[in-house]
Amino acid sequence: MKKFEVYKNIRKRAMIMGLPISLFALMMTAVIGSLLLVIFSFSFLVIISVCVINATLYVVLTQLTKNPSLHLKKVFPQTITNKKACIAIVLKGHSVTK
Repeated sequence: MKKFEVYKNIRKRAMIMGLPISLFALMMTAVIGSLLLVIFSFSFLVIISVCVINATLYVVLTQLTKNPSLHLKKVFPQTITNKKACIAIVLKGHSVTK
């Protein structure tokens, strides 16, 4: 009989190849662009440079993922609540229900 483990990390971000979804999309965009570059300007130097650029981009993106201190300030808060808004409405004397 199979045993299933409980998935406890439901609040963690989805990761593909060690990258969050947005950075993975950026990486795939760079790969598709480099493939187009190789197709339309076929030379050995272009192939080598595209491979080096893509590998460097992947390493940089994984390092940014592993070290969140290197990121810019996050735009969105961890939790979203309307507690302050509800208190402000009650203090102003407006009714919450319609």
